[in-house]
Amino acid sequence: MGIPADVAAALLKENESHLCPDSPEVCVRMMALANLPTRFGEYQVAAFWNSHDRKEHAAFVHGNVVGAEAVPVRIHSECLTGDAIGSLRCDCRDQLIESLERIGQMERGIVLYLRQEGRGIGFVNKIRAYQLQDDGYDTVQANEVLGFRADERDYEIAAHMLGTLKVRSIQIMTNNPNKMRDLQEHGVKIVGRIPVIVPPNRFDAAYMATKQRKLGHLLELEQEEEMTDPSSFP
Repeated sequence: MGIPADVAAALLKENESHLCPDSPEVCVRMMALANLPTRFGEYQVAAFWNSHDRKEHAAFVHGNVVGAEAVPVRIHSECLTGDAIGSLRCDCRDQLIESLERIGQMERGIVLYLRQEGRGIGFVNKIRAYQLQDDGYDTVQANEVLGFRADERDYEIAAHMLGTLKVRSIQIMTNNPNKMRDLQEHGVKIVGRIPVIVPPNRFDAAYMATKQRKLGHLLELEQEEEMTDPSSFP
């Protein structure tokens, strides 16, 4: 069972004229909520508008999370090449699928899908960064050559989305300690961490090692001989 119809209707009604008095420069509203049966289980999808980046973000909700504590939450940043096309240059698609499958088997949980392509630098610059990586730069160096920080993402909108769904505390599904700190700075109560470890393949091994070495991601990377064979990917 997901968010009950009367609760969903009340949330949508509340958001019709919602303002964010504590942070008026970032106002987030839930605009629509519908059932979404998936291959990973029964979900509902909530569509969000916001006044900050004016992008449409999504929450994929399994079970009734309204007012709940210790809700498992995956905050996933958009990756067109990985999520949609199955690129082997990153582990984004694998983390997304892993999170959806695990949450689909739990009592409740949420996957927030944020439109923060390329660690927040956008699709065009992400592909420019790929070009630089083809020439030998790692992911952090490529961003810096383009004039960006290693990671330009921000999770204030995610914090607002969780607040809109009235989630009281979360178990964050991540390997990224910076994401946890950012969420806490924006008022999200984190009561636990659920690792999402995907074995590297020969195309993304250097990328994942850079995440561990330079960005502090909490990864236990497999040895090269134990890497996943890309031919086995769906």
